[in-house]
Amino acid sequence: MQPIHDHARLTAIGWRGDLPDVAPGQRLARVVAQHRNGYRVHDGAMEFAAQPAPRFLRRDVDPVERPAVGDFIVLAGTVPPVIEKILPRRSLLARAAAGERHRRQVIAANIDTVFVLMGLDGDFNPRRIERYLVLIEGSGARAVVVLTKFDKVENAASTAMRAELAAAAPGAQILAINAKDAASIAPLLAYLQPGDSAVLVGSSGAGKSTLTNTLLGVQRHATAAVRGHDSRGRHTTTHRALVQLPSGGCLIDTPGMREIKFTGNEELGAANFADIETLALDCRFGDCGHGNEPGCAVRAARESGELDAERWQAWLKLRGEIAAAGDALEAQLKRKSAARVQNKALGKRLVEKYGRR
Repeated sequence: MQPIHDHARLTAIGWRGDLPDVAPGQRLARVVAQHRNGYRVHDGAMEFAAQPAPRFLRRDVDPVERPAVGDFIVLAGTVPPVIEKILPRRSLLARAAAGERHRRQVIAANIDTVFVLMGLDGDFNPRRIERYLVLIEGSGARAVVVLTKFDKVENAASTAMRAELAAAAPGAQILAINAKDAASIAPLLAYLQPGDSAVLVGSSGAGKSTLTNTLLGVQRHATAAVRGHDSRGRHTTTHRALVQLPSGGCLIDTPGMREIKFTGNEELGAANFADIETLALDCRFGDCGHGNEPGCAVRAARESGELDAERWQAWLKLRGEIAAAGDALEAQLKRKSAARVQNKALGKRLVEKYGRR
């Protein structure tokens, strides 16, 4: 067993539960930042640089299997320290990376809450929130929608936008704040107590860095004004970074997301589209496509107005994207499997012709 003081020290950086045993000369830490030339980690007492073990650097390694911000790790007692092992994750938020190839990109690991920030200005877009909620649903973390710039809109406009968002994301926890006001952000502290970890996601200019500064009580992260015509900001946060907060929790700030791309593993039913899935249970046929099939409860709800037309179109669009991403993932796995078979066959022929070397 690890000493009690080690447990208290690691709780300060978000550890939960009993500590695992480590070999002599090893220690536990958490990844707080990732850069091109290595990682920054924290052992609960101090922050320092660390390098990944060579196996993490192989080109064929899935990025999800590499250390990511938020990971708890085992370090070897070398100089510089080397990340030898990633401890089991209690949650993982990931998206598909941009580009043609299907690869997953880790946003944060071992988080309890995802704060989805969206400004009550030109940044307001309920359809985008739907996409975030789908992405978060299978991560193991809970989603909290945080509407920023509450101080910059009239009460009537704010009420209308919150109602519109509630209709697009029924059941979602929604908070409206002024990210610069410590009193306004107080409700967020309930999710940021000792042992808690949260991550901020949202578009550039939504107020992630401003909120981080207010939670810290100091101007640690750079902020910038948004553009007037679309309320978008520049990337003042250039990489993911974990910080310890005075409240005792840990917070990961992330660069603004221009694209919310699905991995193909997402589920729509539980991700704030439970109303459509519940209707589907009353369809006459279990494999109903919700088109012209007889006895389709979903079509009946659309025709009666019980199911909002825009919400139905959003469900169709998201379902199509997830299916396409799943097909891309399956095709990639088949290509990799075929390549392994070909390489194995080639190796066998070379051994038969030239013998083992």
